[in-house]
Amino acid sequence: MKPELLLPVGNPEAFYAALEGGADSVYLGLKSFNARGKALNFTIDQLQVLVKKATNEKIKVYLTLNTLIKNNELPELLNILYQISQIKISAIIIQDLGVLHLLHKYHDSIPLFASTQMTVHNSAGCKFFHNLGMQRIILARELTLKELEHVSRSSGVELELFIHGALCYSVSGLCLFSSYMGGMSANRGLCCQPCRRAYRQLDKDGYLFSLRDLQLIDLVPYLCKLGIKSLKIEGRMKSAEYVYITARAYRMVIDDPARLPEARDILKNDLSREKIQYFLGKNLQKPFTEIPYTGQVIGRVGKRNKDSFTFTTSTLLNIQDRLRLLSQGDEDARSFKIVQMQEQGQPVTRAQAGNEVTIFTQEVKARINDQVILTGRSQKKFPHRFPEHRQKINYRLSQKKISNILQKTGSGKICTSSELFIRISTLRWIQKLNWDKFHYLILNLQKKDWENLNPSNYTLKKNRHRIILQLPRFIMESDLEYYRQLCLAFYRSGFHQFMLSHISQKDLLPRTAKIHISTAENIYVLNDAAIQFLKEHDVELYVYPLENDRKNLLAGKDRRGIVPLFYYPELFYSRVPIRSCRDSIINSKELKLRCFRIQGLTSLVPELPVSWLHHKNELYKAGFRRFLLDLSYQLPSQYLIHSLIEAYQKSRPIARYSQFNWDAGLK
Repeated sequence: MKPELLLPVGNPEAFYAALEGGADSVYLGLKSFNARGKALNFTIDQLQVLVKKATNEKIKVYLTLNTLIKNNELPELLNILYQISQIKISAIIIQDLGVLHLLHKYHDSIPLFASTQMTVHNSAGCKFFHNLGMQRIILARELTLKELEHVSRSSGVELELFIHGALCYSVSGLCLFSSYMGGMSANRGLCCQPCRRAYRQLDKDGYLFSLRDLQLIDLVPYLCKLGIKSLKIEGRMKSAEYVYITARAYRMVIDDPARLPEARDILKNDLSREKIQYFLGKNLQKPFTEIPYTGQVIGRVGKRNKDSFTFTTSTLLNIQDRLRLLSQGDEDARSFKIVQMQEQGQPVTRAQAGNEVTIFTQEVKARINDQVILTGRSQKKFPHRFPEHRQKINYRLSQKKISNILQKTGSGKICTSSELFIRISTLRWIQKLNWDKFHYLILNLQKKDWENLNPSNYTLKKNRHRIILQLPRFIMESDLEYYRQLCLAFYRSGFHQFMLSHISQKDLLPRTAKIHISTAENIYVLNDAAIQFLKEHDVELYVYPLENDRKNLLAGKDRRGIVPLFYYPELFYSRVPIRSCRDSIINSKELKLRCFRIQGLTSLVPELPVSWLHHKNELYKAGFRRFLLDLSYQLPSQYLIHSLIEAYQKSRPIARYSQFNWDAGLK
């Protein structure tokens, strides 16, 4: 059976382009709660028209509701879910466990897909969410071909795979950089694309994290044989022309693999970055691009005037084509549409390749030697609006209904006493710790440390009821059995507390009622509904997200989670290595960063820690009693741990720190 060809739709033009290009299905977002918040997106009324048109064309429509939800957004979310339930949507793509909880509870007839933001990267993740009723899993982009083959054979659930479009440097769902730089959370659809920015390392500037674009056109015949259910193209912020071009090319190969060379030629016009097969290719050579922006470089500015510039174009140009000017070292490219141009002093509507052309624009100012980049063609036109819609739906639940739902969601119970959790990432910390000064120790170790750790060690055995074993965020397919056996071995040695870094890791634990399960901060509990989900799945403890803010933390009913008070946030967390992790990295705002390569994953952390230690008393008065000091990315030091615990006890600031989103807020 042929796989479904799934196209991105960010506006009405793109929808019609997808239809004409041969899409089997489209995915799109509403004005809120989707991972492309900067796209035009759709109103609920437009969605109704689109679904009706798609149904007539026998096209499926998947709605993205794949961002994290804050506590004060739950009433709005309930209204949107109510609206969607009245429309015959093919499926909803979700990330937030709170959204999953509410859909299961109140709209269980709507098919659900697990977003790539859920970071499902192995067969354990696929099986877990399939057992929760997820109809389809949208896989992380970081799988190798061998891993994909294993997941496809063993998971027993529909799989969706990205085959074309932009790549994030960080694993989807695990990037904090945009949020750290100003609260613009990638997990809430507002990414400011820090991986596309220039950085300095050893006095050299460069785009250290800007990946090429994904293109798997050559692998399509094999993916069809492998049984992948849906082949997905990225690009809800791309033009209708891009949607049409990519749809045509991939439709061609799905229908007739012999036309692969023709399809490759079509994709040369998608005006994207240089291409790569990423981890599905045979190697990962040269994954980065020196030009972080999409488009084709077609020349450099040779002359400029007040309202025009002149250059020699390497390609055909038309009025209404889109251009971008980019200066050396400039992070903010200037884009505009061609409305007037000349050749040899005469107005033209078309300029031939190899000719000198003058472009008139008052929108942007050109500089000598600027790169001129073609970012969009004006060749094919598509309708840019939908017909009027007259059918009405009920837009809002009653306030009483919303209140009843929220009343049943979450609990306001407060712990009777304080508990301090310490997290370490190396066994060298063990000798520096004073066990009388804290309550629980979280071990977040590398494989080599687990292998060197003796469960019969006197100190560990004596404190085994206070030790929590944390599993890693990204467990490669080949390591699943290793961690399953590790958990079993420690359980048999009397260690019964485990912290999950992906909710599906619950299935790696021994199946016994004696197990105590907690979840790490990247299993997002940004709202009471997500916490309710965890409680109904046997999770006893949970760390609140690192990118949380004061307002959202206090807005929830829940007070029983663990508040991180000191830590180094992993701004990037990637499977892709960079040229050097030995030397510090500095961004354009002079933020100094440190890089680590651990167990095949690259982490980028700021030089300064995040600290809310001086807010501990305020949090205590608000009802929070559990707190975390994370010593990862710190050299073991008895003085350091002593000073941090003292600052915790006295609720006072440390010397140099960041507050992340505490006051500035998570947008």
